[in-house]
Amino acid sequence: MKTHKTFNNILIVRTDRIGDVVLSTPAIKAISQSYPGARISVLVTPATFDLVNGNPYVDEILIDDRQGRHKDLFGFLLLAREIRLKQFDLVIIFHTKRRYNLVCYTAGVPYRLGYKNNKLGSLLTHPLKDIRPLGEKHEAIYCMDVLKAIGVENDELDLFVPLQKEAEGWMLNWMDENNVKTNEFIVIHPGASDPTKCWPTENFASFIDRFAERYSLKIVLIGTPQTMPVAAEILHKTRRSSEVLNLTGKTSLAQMASLLRRSRLLISNDSGPVHVAAGVGCSVISLFLRNQPGINAERWKPLGPKSFILSNKQGEEIKLDTKGKVIAGKPGSISVDSVLELTEQIFQKNNQYEIF
Repeated sequence: MKTHKTFNNILIVRTDRIGDVVLSTPAIKAISQSYPGARISVLVTPATFDLVNGNPYVDEILIDDRQGRHKDLFGFLLLAREIRLKQFDLVIIFHTKRRYNLVCYTAGVPYRLGYKNNKLGSLLTHPLKDIRPLGEKHEAIYCMDVLKAIGVENDELDLFVPLQKEAEGWMLNWMDENNVKTNEFIVIHPGASDPTKCWPTENFASFIDRFAERYSLKIVLIGTPQTMPVAAEILHKTRRSSEVLNLTGKTSLAQMASLLRRSRLLISNDSGPVHVAAGVGCSVISLFLRNQPGINAERWKPLGPKSFILSNKQGEEIKLDTKGKVIAGKPGSISVDSVLELTEQIFQKNNQYEIF
């Protein structure tokens, strides 16, 4: 179902999580380049605003504030009215939810492109079969595949994460206060949206001990406030807590991006920060404990030449039943040795040693 229709006012809906938004940036660029005269708007949530604020291919950012002005039925109708007043002639809905299929239908956008499923996909004018749960391609490629329906063919997958002025100022102050310079630290993110994606805290603690024995670099812990207990557990288990700067629960998304831009390396569970790191040019090791279709590394690994993954050994992947209960797998299947070895390889590749 391809079209070569000319569009002048395009809305892109990407209202899910950090990684989803970052992995949509190649598609945003491709749309802008294919329709150079068109106005490109993006609908996101307040939580991911800073991931598109400053993107050179975005003309306007709309916010779905479900905790504020757009909550309840009145808020839904208000959002539909705001979209209708913009007079979009095309909406591309990457985030497949009833809310967005319905709100764009209610707003009267004439060309509505997205995935057909049981989430009111019948309201789309141009529905596509949703094969993303199979996990056979990367999420960024799935986004590009959607664009083929409007005649956009592009295989460039360069990510873009803008840096925010205030966050840059915060970063410079933080480095000055802690006597840390660019590339003189690494970052560890021990959290994830699902605990079954998390490498054990004792493994992170052991890695910190052995890394600190070998390298004269600071170690920074990051994460949301929900990750603070995990960070506290790691700090309790490590012998080298004095080498660790704990920023867990203390940074905004924009500040995290500025931090990662200056870090030598990020080591993280499969979670949004790996994509932010890739987008700002930071080397990344992403740990994948699960391998089920749709949440596998093939679909969600960080992109780019400085991104690397380590996965659970075959047969030791974490598996869940239909109720979300762990029924098989070994959380510590990825060894501390393998993470240290890959870290050293990355440093050698980048000609960065600084070993004691």
